Amino acid sequence: MKIGVLALQGAFREHRKLFEDLGAETTLVKLPEHLEGLNGLVIPGGESTTIGKLLREYNLLQPVQSLGQEGFPILGTCAGMIVLAKQILGAPEPHLGLMDITVDRNSFGRQRESFETDLDIPVIGSELFPAVFIRAPHVQKVGEGVTVLARYNDRVVAAREDNLVAFSFHPELTGDHRLHRYFLDIVEQA
Repeated sequence: MKIGVLALQGAFREHRKLFEDLGAETTLVKLPEHLEGLNGLVIPGGESTTIGKLLREYNLLQPVQSLGQEGFPILGTCAGMIVLAKQILGAPEPHLGLMDITVDRNSFGRQRESFETDLDIPVIGSELFPAVFIRAPHVQKVGEGVTVLARYNDRVVAAREDNLVAFSFHPELTGDHRLHRYFLDIVEQA
């Protein structure tokens, strides 16, 4: 199994390490040709506007969009969630526009309001998951085909739509591999 990690900006090294710890081969994706032979793709946290701009600049936007529309598994964390969303509050247009969610950027506040909390995410078991929120978005609205995987208080912070998975938080910054394993299970089934 070969997982691509978008390496234009953000926490791509941490994702790569977790997938390799789980036995997956990884490739850093910086150009369209790096998408060849992959079984799944991760769009890491970082800055969503910058990631969107770089996707366009490096001619990756259309190829990644096409893959997502064809059922290719894609995981987006924090900024990656925003990049996947069909609607972004306060933004004129989406980036990839693949996942039927409306996202509110930085809805948990600025950098100084970053926090850690334990989340109940039933799809990975009964043990709480140690989630790290850094200038995190949340899902304000989900479409019909979207399954909510987790909430923090009243806010949706994890969701899945078929081959697409999005988390508001940074699972790559914890020592817990369960959400990366969950994504690998989706890749195996695809």
